Amino acid sequence: MLLTATSLLCFLVAINITSFCQFWYDKHAARSGWRRIRERTLLQSAFFGGSIGAMVGRHVFRHKTRKEPFRTHLILIVLFQMIVSAACAIFASGTLDALAGLF
Repeated sequence: MLLTATSLLCFLVAINITSFCQFWYDKHAARSGWRRIRERTLLQSAFFGGSIGAMVGRHVFRHKTRKEPFRTHLILIVLFQMIVSAACAIFASGTLDALAGLF
């Protein structure tokens, strides 16, 4: 099955909403003394496409803004995704083939 742009967009919307809601729930659980979501789970959700939702949730709920190394790991995930996205865009546009022809 080929991955279409529509299915990829639907996945990204769903994972970002999930990440955002996870930050809301974890903040609420922290204030209420309930069981928390593991940092590993929050980071995994961000890594698999929910980094925008994670960053927005982190900002909106002021949650885990000073927690190290969580903050650094989340920023590294965002940077990694930006690099991969840029590489995919370059490769998909054929620019990489054009550059390879120069050498």
